[in-house]
Amino acid sequence: MGAPDFRGKFPVHNLPPRRSLTIIRGLMLAVLASNGLLALAAVAIVGLVVLIARFKCNAVVALVIAALAVGLGSGMPLGEIVSSFEGGVAKTLGGLAMIIGLGTILGKLLSESGAAEVIAMRMVRWLGPARLDYALMLVAFVIGISIFFNVGIVLLGPIAFMLARQTCTPILRLALPLAAGLSVAHGLIPPHPGPLAAIALIHADTGKTILYSILVGAPTALITGPLLARWVAPRVPVKMGGLLAEITGRPTAPHAPGFGASIFTMLLPVLLMVLGTAAKVFLRADSSVRLWAEFIGAPTVAMLIAVIVSFYTFGAACGLTRAQVLKFSDSCFAPVAGLLLLVGAGGGFSMVLNASGVGAAIGTLGKTLPISPLLLGWCIAGLLRIAIGSATVSVTTTAGLMVPIIAGNPGVNKELLILAMGSGSLVLSHVNDAGFWFVKEYLGMSIAQTLKTWTVVETGIATVSIVLILGVDRFV
Repeated sequence: MGAPDFRGKFPVHNLPPRRSLTIIRGLMLAVLASNGLLALAAVAIVGLVVLIARFKCNAVVALVIAALAVGLGSGMPLGEIVSSFEGGVAKTLGGLAMIIGLGTILGKLLSESGAAEVIAMRMVRWLGPARLDYALMLVAFVIGISIFFNVGIVLLGPIAFMLARQTCTPILRLALPLAAGLSVAHGLIPPHPGPLAAIALIHADTGKTILYSILVGAPTALITGPLLARWVAPRVPVKMGGLLAEITGRPTAPHAPGFGASIFTMLLPVLLMVLGTAAKVFLRADSSVRLWAEFIGAPTVAMLIAVIVSFYTFGAACGLTRAQVLKFSDSCFAPVAGLLLLVGAGGGFSMVLNASGVGAAIGTLGKTLPISPLLLGWCIAGLLRIAIGSATVSVTTTAGLMVPIIAGNPGVNKELLILAMGSGSLVLSHVNDAGFWFVKEYLGMSIAQTLKTWTVVETGIATVSIVLILGVDRFV
């Protein structure tokens, strides 16, 4: 966009309010010539951190201010700024609000019935306290192949919290491996939306992509989960608090459910989602069985079915009355409200960053880098992730930018390129990422603690996985 000339138009404080606003807005556009959008995004992100950490501004308010500042500074039409932010909030919460709410009810009943303690003690008995972080990472990685990251945190978080309480283990020692396993699966392995959309855009082979993603993802989760968490956790002490502490209390049911009923109810939404995914792969599009399987396998429906089942397995069967089950269900929503506002505001900020042209500017910049297609895909996705926050948007946008580059490099391994872009989309999770706020609130950490722990783990995942991808590329 052209930079307007404001010579002879100062000082602005002597001008009418509307005239002053026009000149200030034009000055911002002038400063944003060339790579100004990237500078604006950087300033907005730094300013957001300063508002929250230095001036103790409410995080939701700070996110809205940052989003509006980016929209105004980039020259977006005023109406579009608001609509983009609201669209980002709606898109983010549209797929998450009910899942988080229903998942919190399931987690609360898991705790109140004693089922979380039953599962935790069985894991301790089987594996011993020293290997629980490896077990949680493995379980999260396997489950994470078929469910979204946030769903996995909601389902497995109470188990990690109970294990930490029972074994007096620092919560990060168990929570970070769990989150790492889920994140690796979400970023690298189809049928998660980012990799799946990229496969369609560049016409890669789905089977090969899944094979390579597991080959790369398993060691990545091992290194960046238990091993990195054992180094990070002692350096960043975190108290047992946050949303997990609020929903994971001491059991109140007269008697706990059996291990089989406990594990079945907890994994029921996962099983239903896997059923829906399998139906898409193996059944015809017009099959009524497939339609029903996809319906009950939709995350919201699957979680609802699990919650209804839990009213019996974690409620009536454990001696809880209907009034008690209702009380526990209702008590979940107050602590979740703040989390939903934060996650939604983070999604709105991300959408404004993307709509303002920051994503396109980074794509143009990245395409000029003289490196291999795999590393180029990783760099572009990483830059987009840092700028706009969303891993899925980063992968799909990068895939579109890489199409002409692939056409000029017919020898590039498309399946490994999918992984490289997914790997880059996980780098440096910070304040414009809805997942950052999700992890922060669930574990009760400050922004500084989340940057020192979760951000480090996500960047470790991106770094380790691209090294492994480049290594695999040398032998295939």
